[in-house]
Amino acid sequence: MTNLELLRKHIEQYIPITDQEFEQFTTNFHHRKIKKKAFLLREDDICQYEAFVTKGCFRIYYLDEKGYAQILYFAVEGWWATDIDSFTNQRPSILNIEALEDSEVLLINKPHKDILYDTLPKVEKMFRIMNQKSLVTLQRRIISSLGKTADKRYLEFIEKYPDLAQRLNQQQLAAYLGISHEFLSKIRKKLAGK
Repeated sequence: MTNLELLRKHIEQYIPITDQEFEQFTTNFHHRKIKKKAFLLREDDICQYEAFVTKGCFRIYYLDEKGYAQILYFAVEGWWATDIDSFTNQRPSILNIEALEDSEVLLINKPHKDILYDTLPKVEKMFRIMNQKSLVTLQRRIISSLGKTADKRYLEFIEKYPDLAQRLNQQQLAAYLGISHEFLSKIRKKLAGK
C-alpha cells in the first residue's frame, strides 16, 4: 500500500471522500523520510506539522525533572504524531517526537490545514472526530494509570496493541507504562509462570 493509499484508507474511516477531494486534500501534505533516532520535533521548538505516519514508529515523550523519558504515546503506520498544544497555539513544545525505526510521514502545516478547513468542510469534521477519539483514549489511559495495577496495564497494552508491543524494547514499553524496566521484567516473569 502506498503512502497516499494508507492516508485515504484512514480518512475513509471517518468521512467519505471523492477522488477530487482527496487530490485537493493531499496537495497540502509533503512527504518526509526520518531515520531511526532522528527527531521530528524537539522540546522547545514550535511544532510546525501534524504528521501522518506511513512507515515506521515514533515515540512521543517528555523528559521529567530527573531526565527520564515519560512516553505519552507511540505512533505507527496509520496514526498521527504531533504536539497538539504547540501546533495549535504555536508555542514552544515540551514534547519530543523521535523515530524508533526508519520512518516516513506525510506532513501538513497549520496554514495548509486551515485552508483545508475552509475549502473542504468535511475535513474539519474528520479532524473533530479524530480529536474526540483521541480524547477518549487519553481519558481511558489516565483512568487506567490511576486505578489499575502495572500488571493490568501491561496486559491491556499487549492485548490492545499486540503488533506494537513486538516492535518496542522493554525500556520503551516500561516508560509508557510508567514503571521501571526491572519491574516490567518481574511482571513478565510472574505472568509467564501462570
